[in-house]
Amino acid sequence: MKTRILLLTAISAFFLQCTQHQTVEKPPLAPEKPVTDTYFGTTLTDDYQYLENTEDTTVMAWLKAQGDYAKTVLGSIDARQELLDKMYDFDSRRTVRVTNLSITDNDRYFYLKTTPDDDTGKLFYREGLGGSETLLFDPETFGNDSTIKYVINNILPTFDGEYLAFGVTPNGKELATLMVMKVDERQLLPDRVEQVLGITSWLPGKNSFLYIRTGSDNVRDFSFYTQAKTCLHQINTDASTDTDFFSKEQYPGLGLGQMDIPVAAYDRDCDKVYALAANVDNRAQVFYAPGDQLGNDQIEWKLLFGREDEIYNWATNQKDLFLYSPKDAPNFQLLRVSLDQPEISKAETFIPEDPGQKLSGFTLTKDGVYYTRKLNGVQEKLYFKPYDGESRELTLPFVAGTVMVRSKGVEFSEVWVTLAGWTSNSQRFRYDLANDAFVLENLSVIPEFPEYKDLVVEEVMVKSHDGVEVPLSIIYKNGLKKDGSKRLLLFGYGSYGISMDPGFGPNTLLWCLEDGIFAIAHVRGGGELGEQWHKAGFKTTKPNTWKDFIACAEYMVDQQYTTPEKIAIYGGSAGGILIGRAMTERPDLFAAAIPSVGVMNAVRTELEPGGPANIPEFGTVKDSVEFLALLEMDAYHHLKEGVKYPPALITAGMNDPRVAVWNPGKFAARLQAINQDNNPVIFRVDYEAGHGIDNTKSRDFEELADILSFALWNTGSEKYKPKAY
Repeated sequence: MKTRILLLTAISAFFLQCTQHQTVEKPPLAPEKPVTDTYFGTTLTDDYQYLENTEDTTVMAWLKAQGDYAKTVLGSIDARQELLDKMYDFDSRRTVRVTNLSITDNDRYFYLKTTPDDDTGKLFYREGLGGSETLLFDPETFGNDSTIKYVINNILPTFDGEYLAFGVTPNGKELATLMVMKVDERQLLPDRVEQVLGITSWLPGKNSFLYIRTGSDNVRDFSFYTQAKTCLHQINTDASTDTDFFSKEQYPGLGLGQMDIPVAAYDRDCDKVYALAANVDNRAQVFYAPGDQLGNDQIEWKLLFGREDEIYNWATNQKDLFLYSPKDAPNFQLLRVSLDQPEISKAETFIPEDPGQKLSGFTLTKDGVYYTRKLNGVQEKLYFKPYDGESRELTLPFVAGTVMVRSKGVEFSEVWVTLAGWTSNSQRFRYDLANDAFVLENLSVIPEFPEYKDLVVEEVMVKSHDGVEVPLSIIYKNGLKKDGSKRLLLFGYGSYGISMDPGFGPNTLLWCLEDGIFAIAHVRGGGELGEQWHKAGFKTTKPNTWKDFIACAEYMVDQQYTTPEKIAIYGGSAGGILIGRAMTERPDLFAAAIPSVGVMNAVRTELEPGGPANIPEFGTVKDSVEFLALLEMDAYHHLKEGVKYPPALITAGMNDPRVAVWNPGKFAARLQAINQDNNPVIFRVDYEAGHGIDNTKSRDFEELADILSFALWNTGSEKYKPKAY
């Protein structure tokens, strides 16, 4: 027996040695097929434009080969499984996680609940906070194909919770099948509505609702967004009888363009219906009509405010319209005007701008307005102002980086406040206005993470290329020595005026447990320092976005936190512009680059389904000045022969309706051709994912494990070297 054991041990050791340095054949390089495009006298050669044709079987075969290769290489990193095991360990501590909460007038709670055994949330409801919960729908029971994972992505009950509309989407498509349930009987009605982007509102009588329908069921069709519209569905009827409620064809006189998605919703608080020409332009263009026109074949829309009014958000109670605006107030102000005469020019200032802090949000209740102000994007405070009184600051239970407020509605006093930060779990409180008290009221189980008890957060300001100071959040384990020995994972985004708000991500912070530093660069193009910060990284000023990011990396080197061979950079979606241009402008500064579902070929982006809606943020090639801005932010066209670029993990989802798979694909193809004998360039194509929204838990974990493993591998960790490469 002993001899047999020794023999088996020797054989196992032999095969282990053989697999430690397994060579995996790389997929063939995409062939170059140059075409030229000329814009205002500038001619661009595009060797991989043919990859945009994802109906071509050879293109699809190339994408499939890239995805298979990425899975093999990244899957051969043994320590990657340790990361996954830790993520599932963390998840097991959160025995209940509640999301997508909706509370009705009569205190019915509708929500998604996920336990450690669930890969996606199940739909529940309960009567009040302390009521026993009832399972309404399990998405795992939906559909006949067991290989397709479904996620619930829309929940909208009627005001009394009698009916519930909800959407179920497959594989991250963000495109739902809509169903309706009579809640007390847990009875699914026969309604099935396809191609749904979202439910906007129930209509009076609870017999119908409005929803946004895409122009195609194929996320790669150009009409997917450009022909979207708001439709009206009557419950207990076939969806084929649904009518257009607000569309470009129906109301050509309103001047909606190709970039606009027609969105309409009913507001029962003021009995009005609103229509929005939606795109990424934060300056809303909104029309309105009285609720008694809901039954009309044609609604007589009136313009409430246009883009020139610079209204970024609005809300109503029974009397007034509240307008959130940076016009003549870059850090935002809140205006108020009567609903009876909603002339924007007559609006009064309800909450003035604070030049030192951004007015970051507001919520209406029966008693007044709760609002938040944020300093440098990383510290937030909460205030309350009665409709006819003075503002006062509310003392929070603890200092918070992020304060999220939601109310039950303008007819109710109830308000809930969630506080979050970089290194601790978020906590949810009910605020008692009468007693000025915060009462802890978590719905999710809040686990302990002793691994992170000694994390340190530094908030610093970094001088950028032009002298402007940029906020940088730095997270690491206590006891750090500034000797340049630590790995750095630097994250950034910088588009649409979106702020990188502090929040606790235990899985991402695994990087710190690997003796690393995680940092977030709050670059221009984001919204951390108000609208002027957004516009300073916008169209022709977009270079500030990646130059700020480069400055933050240089700061970390200069201050001896790290060295260039230990810096990995990471960003997704529009953050691909930042990552792509940072690595092409300063390839010497980074050890690894990870653009996730990123915009890498900005010049061609408006030709994909989500492209036209993004023109207000990035520009169009049909304008000579904006074309040059797009070319400057185009990482694909900035790749040069003979340059040694850092290793790159480029990700894409085949079901992505926001960034077409060919956009990062072309960048990957060109970078592989340039770097074929040098650094690894891995194109991770996921055939069962989209833009990272509406993912299952396991898919999120798998992707993050790949990202962290690749970054650790290429910043010098022997533990994370793949066997198959």
